[in-house]
Amino acid sequence: MKTTSYYPVLMTGDVAGTAAFYVKHFRFEPLFTSNWYVHLRSSENRRVNLGIVEGDHETIPEEGRGRTSGLLINFEVPDPDAVYERVVAAGLPILRSLRDEPFGQRHFITRDPNGVLIDVIKPIAPSEEFLAQYADGVARA
Repeated sequence: MKTTSYYPVLMTGDVAGTAAFYVKHFRFEPLFTSNWYVHLRSSENRRVNLGIVEGDHETIPEEGRGRTSGLLINFEVPDPDAVYERVVAAGLPILRSLRDEPFGQRHFITRDPNGVLIDVIKPIAPSEEFLAQYADGVARA
């Protein structure tokens, strides 16, 4: 299978509100908007996309209908400190404060209105302990 694109699609009961959240706080812009689906693209990187769909829409097979849960989205950014300051100033919940992790990330975690966790990260040099767990040439900072 040759994949030409990949993006998550969040199932929700509030398509417009969820889309507005990502537009306001994470600099996405809508490319397609309907009452049951919104397709967003990062205003800073056209390869970063996110879909928002009504969780019980007829296009979703009945056994798959519902709301997104148990999901953690990673946004890799050049400056997580600046994003952290914006998110805190906007009053978003901080579930994990900004920190450096020995496995090779500087990050923080917030959540969207649906409970989807958002991990804003920047790769940093891992500790020697974790460096040994990376495949050759993969660890970066």
